[in-house]
Amino acid sequence: MLRNLIGFLCGAAMLAPGPSLAEVTEVRIPLGAGGLGFLPYLVMEKHALIEQAAREAGIADLKVRWINFGGPSVVNDMLLSDNADLAVAGPPAFLTLWDKTTGNIKVKGIAAMSALPMYLNTRSPTLKSLKDLGPNDKIAITAVKVSIPAIIMQMAAIKEFGPADYTRYDKYTVSLTHPDAVIALLSGRTEITAHFASPPFHNYERKTPDVRTVMTSNEVMGGPSTFTMVYTTTKFHDNNPKVYGAILKALEKAIALINTDKQAAADIFLATSEGKIWKRDEVVALLGEPDIRYTTSPENVMKYANFMADVGSIKTRPKAWQEMFFPEIHGVTGN
Repeated sequence: MLRNLIGFLCGAAMLAPGPSLAEVTEVRIPLGAGGLGFLPYLVMEKHALIEQAAREAGIADLKVRWINFGGPSVVNDMLLSDNADLAVAGPPAFLTLWDKTTGNIKVKGIAAMSALPMYLNTRSPTLKSLKDLGPNDKIAITAVKVSIPAIIMQMAAIKEFGPADYTRYDKYTVSLTHPDAVIALLSGRTEITAHFASPPFHNYERKTPDVRTVMTSNEVMGGPSTFTMVYTTTKFHDNNPKVYGAILKALEKAIALINTDKQAAADIFLATSEGKIWKRDEVVALLGEPDIRYTTSPENVMKYANFMADVGSIKTRPKAWQEMFFPEIHGVTGN
């Protein structure tokens, strides 16, 4: 009987719920590479939307630290080294990290954030297409190999020269932030002869009379595609359900604000350092362009994934976009 009693008590102890793990008290978020594609983050920061959603979920003292770093390679490194809890970049950078971490920390997408084109701008009179690139040409992109422009140019190379030559244009790319690339292109005093720019950097460059657009990402992709998306580790997702839910809710609120009140969204952008060169009506007009959209729905992410799997940039080919995202966003329309 004593043995039976001891066995019962041990079994009951094993079944009794243990103390729940405390969620993080601070979330560290890099702001990204800049431009209109990251506007939802600016809205979230301005209105403290994550903190508000956290309070509604019962977390009264969550601190959100917005870190002024960006660029696909930078945010990926920050997430891998545990110097950030979230990363924001384009699908190629995300896919690279998703594939790299399938056997360990399992990075997955939280949601898409924006869909907008990128534009290859140049002042060179001889550069009318990628085929015209010569030994003295350099194209500024936010990150070699893992940025949207890097993959777009590989897609273009395959169409023009076949699968064996998909890296043909890689040697012409150099990593620069968008603001530095704008300065380099417009000054004419550097090796930079072209810049793959996103709005509003593209629009600013086009104000210079001799700047032309050679190609766009939409032309190569055959339509709109996700420009920025937010992702994190499975550990952060699983250990912080309330905080994670607050982040997603805040992102949805920020996107709704941009889509319903473009003037208020424009004012938030104008208050930033990169917004100071713009007028309010210019930014409002940009936000009203049909090619610039804010949505949590992934667009053409599978097209990036299949291409990168085809050329061997990633080893794992996802069967559907949901495989790369956490379940909370599976209900949206995506591809």
